[in-house]
Amino acid sequence: MKIDGQTVTVKGPKGELTLTVASPIEAKLEDGQVLVTRPDDERESRSLHGLTRTLINNNIIGVTQGYSKGLEIVGTGYRVAQKGAGVEFALGFSHPVNVEPPAGITFTVEGNNKLTVSGIDKQAVGEVAANIRKIRKPEPYKGKGVRYAGEVVRRKAGKAGK
Repeated sequence: MKIDGQTVTVKGPKGELTLTVASPIEAKLEDGQVLVTRPDDERESRSLHGLTRTLINNNIIGVTQGYSKGLEIVGTGYRVAQKGAGVEFALGFSHPVNVEPPAGITFTVEGNNKLTVSGIDKQAVGEVAANIRKIRKPEPYKGKGVRYAGEVVRRKAGKAGK
């Protein structure tokens, strides 16, 4: 861990992350702990104080343990397959959908309906997972689509027959 002015760099077994601290907030390294301080009790300073502390904590957890987000593909004929570093989805479109991972993100496919997005940057992992889910969101009538692992999809009754 290294603090150089407003830049906080965290190194760990999984990699290295850098964060630029917002102006009124200061971060100091004291006997193995990061101390985040604010100059006054203005509303903006208070909000940035907690945010900065959490961002630094997320970076520390990221470089030591890493983050992962699970996705499930639900629906007849819907599946996912590993294609090199990227993945290929069959989601009921007339064409397969290919997704390449950005730098620092890895995809792991289990079976043909489970996908894990993992990396050291919490924000990047969440964003990639959200973009994959956006390809085919779970719909409320049959529940088909891409959902987060453990996500509960609210189901609706269809229209009543005669």
